Amino acid sequence: MKSTRFYFIIIFTLFITFHTSVFAQRDPLITRDAKQQRVWVDSIYNAMSLEEKVGQLFMVDIFSNKPGAETDKVRNLIKDYHIGGVIFSKGGPQQQAKLNNEFQELAKTPLLIGMDAEWGLAMRLDSTFSIPWNMTLGAVQSPELVEQAGAAISRNSKRLGVHINFAPVVDINTNPNNPIIGNRSFGEDKFNVSQKALAFMKGMHSEGILSSAKHFPGHGDTKSDSHKKLPIISFSAKRLDSIEFYPFKELIKNGVSSVMVAHLNVPGLEDKDDLPSSLSKTIVTDILQDRLKFRGLIFTDALNMKGASNYKNPGEIDLAAFLAGNDVLLISEDVPKASEKIIEAYKKNIITEERLAHSVRKILFAKYKAGLENFKPVDTTNLIQDLNTLRDKVLYDDLVENAITLIKNNQGELPIKDLASNVAYINFGDDDGAPFYHQLSKYTHVDWVKANTLEDLLVKLKAYDKVIIGYHKSNNSPWSSYKFSNNEINWIYEIAKNNHTILDIFTRPYALLELNSTSNFESIIISYQNSVSAQEKSAQLIFGAVGAKGKLPVSLGSEFPVGTGYYTSTLNRLSYGIPESVGMNSYKLQKIDSLIDLAINDKMTPGLQVVIARKGKVIFQRNAGYQTYEKLRPVTDTTLYDLASLTKITATLPLIMELEEKGVINFDTKLGELIPFFKGSNKANIRLQDMLLHYARLKPWLPFYVPTIDKKTKLPSQLYYRDIPSPGFTSLVANNMYIRNDINDSIMNIIKQSPLERKLSYKYSDLPFYIMKYYLESYYKSSLATITQEHFYESLGANYTTYLPREKFDIFQIAPTEEDKLWRKQQVHGFVHDQGAAMQGGIGGHAGLFSNANDVTKIMQLYLNGGTYGGKRYLEEKTLDKFNTCYYCEDNVRRGVGFDKPQLGELGPTCGCVSLSSFGHTGFTGTFAWADPEREIVYVFLANRTYPDVNNRKLIREDIRSEIQSIIYESIDF
Repeated sequence: MKSTRFYFIIIFTLFITFHTSVFAQRDPLITRDAKQQRVWVDSIYNAMSLEEKVGQLFMVDIFSNKPGAETDKVRNLIKDYHIGGVIFSKGGPQQQAKLNNEFQELAKTPLLIGMDAEWGLAMRLDSTFSIPWNMTLGAVQSPELVEQAGAAISRNSKRLGVHINFAPVVDINTNPNNPIIGNRSFGEDKFNVSQKALAFMKGMHSEGILSSAKHFPGHGDTKSDSHKKLPIISFSAKRLDSIEFYPFKELIKNGVSSVMVAHLNVPGLEDKDDLPSSLSKTIVTDILQDRLKFRGLIFTDALNMKGASNYKNPGEIDLAAFLAGNDVLLISEDVPKASEKIIEAYKKNIITEERLAHSVRKILFAKYKAGLENFKPVDTTNLIQDLNTLRDKVLYDDLVENAITLIKNNQGELPIKDLASNVAYINFGDDDGAPFYHQLSKYTHVDWVKANTLEDLLVKLKAYDKVIIGYHKSNNSPWSSYKFSNNEINWIYEIAKNNHTILDIFTRPYALLELNSTSNFESIIISYQNSVSAQEKSAQLIFGAVGAKGKLPVSLGSEFPVGTGYYTSTLNRLSYGIPESVGMNSYKLQKIDSLIDLAINDKMTPGLQVVIARKGKVIFQRNAGYQTYEKLRPVTDTTLYDLASLTKITATLPLIMELEEKGVINFDTKLGELIPFFKGSNKANIRLQDMLLHYARLKPWLPFYVPTIDKKTKLPSQLYYRDIPSPGFTSLVANNMYIRNDINDSIMNIIKQSPLERKLSYKYSDLPFYIMKYYLESYYKSSLATITQEHFYESLGANYTTYLPREKFDIFQIAPTEEDKLWRKQQVHGFVHDQGAAMQGGIGGHAGLFSNANDVTKIMQLYLNGGTYGGKRYLEEKTLDKFNTCYYCEDNVRRGVGFDKPQLGELGPTCGCVSLSSFGHTGFTGTFAWADPEREIVYVFLANRTYPDVNNRKLIREDIRSEIQSIIYESIDF
């Protein structure tokens, strides 16, 4: 018996110990140094007068953009009524920091500073950062990313001197027509809302900011806005406990700092008619504190909201809220009157000392936890920069990318694999869709189709294989209008009925509920917001640069229940982002801008394009200057440049590699075997490998055009040229300049008969690519221009890469390359600059290709990917490795087979800081393309430094291209 009693005592003691431990864990305001915290609280509380204690209950609002009388009012409340805190609203960070410091200086007891920063300080302040809205975060399947979002907001809040962020919103938005919650909710599923809210809260706490779950007991299924009137929640207590309470209970278990009580009429919980939940003792004390065991701070929602203020007069409502069990009275309409009412109730023993101490001490515990025992003023140095970090921008992009949700994808329509399709883009809505269109256009040719009538539009769309509809609504606030107009619905139905259609919604997902049917859409994407990032990431998803990862946080009728979302894999196409997303440093890369400006200002070139990609992501893209020094047409993304010798590795070489891996040719193939025309010549036994390594004794250059110039007149000879196309003269060299059609045979004869260099050594030569162009066209019985399009450019989406650009593009889209005073006697504009390629009708194996930097980056990325791009394998990795090898390094030949390689000594094509496995090429007109497999970097530089004078060598002399490459490597952080 004694033994049994002994064990009972032990078990009971353990139970009490465990219960005490759990209880302690539930108190979210206790810090690790609880003893010291309690000493601080006791010392402050015991020194307070009754008026000072009551003053701690009030948190008043201030707009930092409304100085003057409003600011004076707060100053007086601090000095005369000892208010406990301030909640900052609209304004700017610099002014808020200034007021914050001033108010804290005035306060005897440090002020608890709060803000509504649900999606960042930008919810209230200009010049600050925003993360996506909660509805967008609700689609993200990574709690870790959501936790990072909470942490990012808290870092910014802390930097600005804010101690409590009234977030996260944990309302379960089961009503699509909810006028005030909507996008502020993580969704309609209690488990998803709880998971995201918990992750968000953990992120907040990790940076030392107090959290606040709101709006208890649940504002998600309301038809009215509590700012304007008292909404009714008509659910039973059982339903509320099961659904609406669920995320609150989860956050309470995990240490949420505070709970904000909404102004709601909840008959299922409160018997008294029309009593706001914020004034209900049953809801605030009996349920929240006693039943749910919440020990943190309890805030009322703003007491100036009509949902509460219509119920009682100022002052009376504050007293009622305190008696209900709230600790902090938020945004009282009349602090002096409210203070008077509470003091009066205290003196009448309606409020006991114990009740007052309960709330005031909790407030002080919260202040200690927020670090106010050791208050430091906000440092305004670099404040704006600190509140807008690149780290946060990377996070924003990651959140958006992970949120975008593909809810319909008939027959795996997305991502689009075939880039040969004719694609149209149509915009609806009242906001800008240009970033979406421009990003789509980086992958393939897309036409922005517009029409004044539906009939006209449908006629225009008959020419297209696919139609992408972007529905763009304002991204200014989560409450912006999101519904389709009746006219838009009608147009969209007709487009989808007649065309292969992809619908992309850039607003809250509920917009889709406006459509009675979605059966005619092949694919539907929910992008949630119309930010630039959302538009760009969504376009990247459509073309497979990023995968679809999100899931619907709300249901959209029976067809798309909550949780709908198809995953898609990437097609290893280029994506686009900022340097920090791939371990590079934006600030260091800014040095490139200085070099670019130097090149333009010192007239090294009229204009240029630079693209830098790392790990398959373009992280730097700049167009600078103009096409000419007359500054008539600025350089844009779509300006085309003469690639000059980049043609070798972007046109001819990939075709050679194709044939080599198919076994049609090999490195040991002799020129006489390759082209019978060379049998019996001094070049018959030259190996293909040696020829492409520039180690075959071939002449570096032959001036094919010189014999075609009349020695007397110094003009193009009539023996070779005509001003108009004539029989036997149909090959266009330049404006009004047609060369005889048999000139290609003459060029090959000159090459065949040319002597070899006397000594075998490395000698860069264009001749191998004249020869290989001849071979390729003979093998395929087609023009090199056609072969390259069919084998590579069309499927790559390299729509700006072409020979003979004047046939496809407006002349004003092409940068001119020279004022040729020697041979053509005219501006070379849209015609290849290289004389030999020009004589071949503009199609050379060594020159003639035109492109923009984005397209050249795609081709170089194909190489870096080991021969794949866009889900298609073009070349085997082993083939690329074979051609990207320095076979005669010991003989001081740095070249690979067709590719240029880093210098072996001090001088060469690169900065000297690249890996030995890197490769690329330079071009005479000022072009440069380089890829580094070890660092996963592609760098492309395009310019027309030869305009107007080919003798302008400033760009080369100043080594601008290599200097930029040096900065790229210096900018790698990891």
